[in-house]
Amino acid sequence: MATFLYKLGRLAFRRRHFVALIWVALLTLAGVGAASAPAAGNTSFSIPGTEAQKAFDLLEQRFPGMSADGATARVVFKAPKGEKMTDAVNKATVEKTVTQLRSGSEVASVADPYTGHAVSKNGTIAYASVKYEVSGMELADSSKDALTDAAQDARDAGLTVEIGGDALSATPETGSSEIIGIAVAAVVLVITFGSLLAAGFPLLTAIIGVGIGVSAITALASALDLGTTTSTLASMIGLAVGIDYALFIVSRYRAELAEGREREDAAGRAVGTAGSAVVFAGLTVVIALVGLSVVNIPMLTKMGIAAAGTVAIAVLIALTMIPALLGYAGRRIKPAGQKSRLLGGGRTPKKPGRPNMGTRWASFVVRRPVAVLLLGVLGLGAAAVPAASLELGLPDDGSQPTSTTQRRAYDLLSEGFGPGFNGPLMIVVDAKDSADPKAAFAEVGDEIKGLKDVVTVTPATPNKAGDTATITVVPDSKPSSTTTEDLVHAIRDKGADIARKTDSQVLVTGSTAMNIDVSQKLNDALLPYLALVVGLAFLLLIVVFRSILVPLKAALGFLLSVMAALGAVVAVFQWGWLSGLMNVEETGPVMSMMPIFMVGVVFGLAMDYEVFLVTRMREAYVHGEKPSQAVVTGFKHGARVVTAAAVIMIAVFSGFIGSSESMVKMIGFGLAIAVFFDAFLVRMAIVPAVLALLGKRAWWLPKWLDRALPNVDVEGEGLRAHAAEEEKELVRA
Repeated sequence: MATFLYKLGRLAFRRRHFVALIWVALLTLAGVGAASAPAAGNTSFSIPGTEAQKAFDLLEQRFPGMSADGATARVVFKAPKGEKMTDAVNKATVEKTVTQLRSGSEVASVADPYTGHAVSKNGTIAYASVKYEVSGMELADSSKDALTDAAQDARDAGLTVEIGGDALSATPETGSSEIIGIAVAAVVLVITFGSLLAAGFPLLTAIIGVGIGVSAITALASALDLGTTTSTLASMIGLAVGIDYALFIVSRYRAELAEGREREDAAGRAVGTAGSAVVFAGLTVVIALVGLSVVNIPMLTKMGIAAAGTVAIAVLIALTMIPALLGYAGRRIKPAGQKSRLLGGGRTPKKPGRPNMGTRWASFVVRRPVAVLLLGVLGLGAAAVPAASLELGLPDDGSQPTSTTQRRAYDLLSEGFGPGFNGPLMIVVDAKDSADPKAAFAEVGDEIKGLKDVVTVTPATPNKAGDTATITVVPDSKPSSTTTEDLVHAIRDKGADIARKTDSQVLVTGSTAMNIDVSQKLNDALLPYLALVVGLAFLLLIVVFRSILVPLKAALGFLLSVMAALGAVVAVFQWGWLSGLMNVEETGPVMSMMPIFMVGVVFGLAMDYEVFLVTRMREAYVHGEKPSQAVVTGFKHGARVVTAAAVIMIAVFSGFIGSSESMVKMIGFGLAIAVFFDAFLVRMAIVPAVLALLGKRAWWLPKWLDRALPNVDVEGEGLRAHAAEEEKELVRA
C-alpha cells in the first residue's frame, strides 16, 4: 500500500492543477445539487421492534386521521396575581386564543381548557392542548410562528403564557465558545507548523471535504429521508478527522523535507507513510459509524452512514488534495524545525541540538514504565468510578434552561397539576379478539388505577369500530424519573395478565414510554455494538501493526478512556459536580444515546492517534531500532502532531459546552473529556509504558498468521526497496 500511495502522492503533486480542478468540480456539483434539490422535511422517527412503536402503528390503523405521532403543544396560561383563569376577562382571552389556534393549516384539534377540565384546582393555571397532523420534525415554520403569535397575543392581554410539547423545538444557542474553539484550532496549527500557509491547508481541505459531504447529504435528503441532525453529525465528524488527517500528512512532508528530500519525493513519501496511517485510521472511523446500524434505529443508521461517507471524503482529500496544495506552495512550506519569516524564521535557536519535548517525555516513560502505567491506569480508573451509577434517559422539557418557554411551561404544569402531568402515558387496548371489548377496556382501567404512582386514569376512548381504545394515565412522578419508568414496566406486566383474562392486548406508548423504550434499545445494543466495532478494528490493527498485543493494548486503552469519560459525564450531569462551572441547570439521567455515540466517535478519533503514533514506532523498529529506542523515535516525530490534533479536537468539542441545549452541552463535554483522557493519558502515557515493558514481544505475531495476513506495508518498507530499484536504474543509465 505504501508504494501505491507514494506514487499517488507524487502524481497529485505533479498534476496539481488537475487534482484541484476535480475537487473544485465535485464541490460545485454537490453545491448545485444541494441548491436545486427539493426541500426535505425532517427525517421521520421510528423505533422498530419497540412496544411504543407498535402502539403508534396500531393507532394509525384503528384511528385513521388521529395522527398518533403528530406534534403536540400545550399552551399554558397563568392568571395574574389575585385573579383566576375562570374570571370572565381571562376566560374570554383564552377562548380567543383557542379560536386563533384552530385556524392553523396543520392543526388537527385544539382542546378548550374549560370544556376539557384543564384548569388547576386552585383555578390559577389552565392549558389548551394542540394536536397537529404531522410530527414535530415535519411541522412547518408557519405553524410554529402561528403558535407563538397566538401565545404572544394572550400575553399582551395580561396573562402569563408559555408553550410546551414537541411542536416547538428550541434552537440550541452555542454562543461564542464554539467560535473560540475554532480559533484555538487555528492557533494550534500555526504553532505546530510555524507557518500560516501550512496551518491553513488542514483547515481548507477539511472545509472542502465537509462542504462536499454536507452538500451531498442535502441533495439526497428528500430521496433518502435525511434530516438536519444527519448533516450536523457529518459536519462535526468530517471537520474533526479532516483536520487530523491533513495535519498528519503535512507534518510528515515537512519531516521528509528536513531529511533533505526533494519536494515531490517528500510529498510522495508523506502520502506513502502518513497516508497509510490515514487510510487505516479512516477505516476504523468508518467501521465505528457504519456499526451504528446494529442499534436498528433507522435515523441513527442514516446518520452513521452519512457521517462515514464524509470521513471517506476526508481521507481521499488528504491523500490527493494535500500533496497538490503542497505543490502549489513550493518553497513557502519550510522543513520541520523551521518557521516562516513572519513567525520568526531564520533566527538561531537558543539551544541547538536539544531533544524536543516528545523525545524527553518518551525517554522518561521508557525509564519509569511501571510508575507511569500505574498512575495512568489508577487515574483513569478513579475517573471511571461514577460510571457505575450511570442512569440513562432522554431529555424532556424539564431539562431545558429556565430561559426557554418549554421549561417555563413544564414548571407551570408541574405547579398546577403535578410533575407527572408533563409525561402522560397513553395506553392502547386492542380488544379485536375479545368477546366483550367494553369489559376489557374497563378491566384495564381498573387494574391501572390500583398501581402505585398513578394519579389519574381517564375513561377509555374507543374507536368507531369499538375494538380498540385509548386510556390516558398521569403518573405521580416527572417523566424522566426512574419511578415513572417503573410504572411503565408495571403497566406492561399487568397488561400480560389482562391479555390472558380478556383476550386483549395492552400497549403503552406516548413520548415518555417511547423515551424509555429508546433508552432500553440503546442500552441493549451497546455491548453488541462495542464488540462489533472493537472486534473489527482489532482485526484491522493486527494487519496494520503485524502484532497481537499492540491492537489488544489499543482496544483496552480505548475502553479505559471511554469509561473514564462516562464517569466524568455522570459526575457533572447526573451528580451535579462542577455543574455551576458547566452551567448545568438541571441534573438528571444521562442521555441514552450518549454511551453508544461516545463509543463510535471517540473510538474513531482514538484509533487515529494510535495508528499515527504507533506506526512511527513500528516503522523505526522495522528499520532496525531497538524496541525502547523505537518508542522514543515514534514520540520524537509524532508526539507534537498528536498533541496538536488532540488540542484541536478538545477545543472544537468544548465549543459545544456553551450550548443552551443540555443534550448538545453533554455531547460536547463528553467528547472533549474523552479525547483528553485518550490522547494524553492513554496514548501519551499508558501506550509507551506498555510498549517499553513488552519490548520485542509487543511486535510478536505467530508465523502462520504472519503468512496468512496481507502485507499492507504501513511502515513504508516497500518504499526503500522502490528507492533502491530507482537508484539501480539511474546507475545503469
